[in-house]
Amino acid sequence: MEDLARTRVGQPPPLMELGAAVRMLQHPSHPVRFGAWRNAARAGLRPEARMVLDLIPPNGWAPTFLTSAAARGPAESLERVRATPRSRIREDLAHVAEWQQLPPWAHRLADDSDLLRQFYDSLDHVCAVVLSPNWSHITGEAATDQAVRMRQMLTGGVQALLSSLNPRRIRWNPPVLEVAMVSGFDGDVHLGGRGLLLIPSVFGAYAPAVDLDAKPQPVVRYPVSHDHHDRSASPSPLFALRAGGTATPGARSPLTSLLGRTRAAVLQAIAEHPGCSTQELAAFTGITPPSASEHATTLRAAGLVRTARHRNTALHNPTPLGITLLNTPPGEPAGA
Repeated sequence: MEDLARTRVGQPPPLMELGAAVRMLQHPSHPVRFGAWRNAARAGLRPEARMVLDLIPPNGWAPTFLTSAAARGPAESLERVRATPRSRIREDLAHVAEWQQLPPWAHRLADDSDLLRQFYDSLDHVCAVVLSPNWSHITGEAATDQAVRMRQMLTGGVQALLSSLNPRRIRWNPPVLEVAMVSGFDGDVHLGGRGLLLIPSVFGAYAPAVDLDAKPQPVVRYPVSHDHHDRSASPSPLFALRAGGTATPGARSPLTSLLGRTRAAVLQAIAEHPGCSTQELAAFTGITPPSASEHATTLRAAGLVRTARHRNTALHNPTPLGITLLNTPPGEPAGA
């Protein structure tokens, strides 16, 4: 019971999602959802990206210092990687070498300052191409899934939540969580009273991953589910959009000019409270629930909002396009 009480759902850590993105880039699965993103990413990557791709293969192990579950933004996460002690790099690479062959240069990585700097520059470049432009989309997708999982927990308990994450690869057999990972490793996670941090992942779409050494509790990354999404819309491809600060809609803001004051306020409220229900959205904006539902429907039809359903409750989240409109600076055309 202690394990269940300490289990929670969080947002994807950038390094863990970056590792999943690098794997997905090299994997042929999900061509509809990731095909356009793969083509754009491959066109944008320079030859030096090969260092990262070789160290994070499509299947198998990757050094854990590159896939930490620490929750920070992409830029801060990359700084954290650069601060990794060389002893940790050496230890992680030695562990990977026990399971699979490393690229020849990787054996010198911890001891060659120039090579290490070259690798870090390669990692920065890969992140800038495959992850950072899509970060708002990733956090939006994860927020939708997170809202559904939290309501699953409230209505069915943690055991129901664990059983629904990824039935083909994750099985809850109390008090052990059985996981079949992308590396091909089938293992049992003994929680020992620590509980779990569950992380929804956009790029980790075909298998879960586990970080048993994460503090203060083990982390299980599971694929974001689209089973609860609005059935009227097909799964969207991964868009390459930039995120920035959210601007408050005002009387002269581009967003208000485009949508009108009330609808702009509804979109703003959804962005500030991802996963909110229609009743909550009405309370946030000071309008009636039928009016909130009508505005959310219009925003969804315009591609600015995504709606997930849990039982009889509609849960609203912004799309990357909606976030882009919110981020439009004053004086620029909305959507520019």
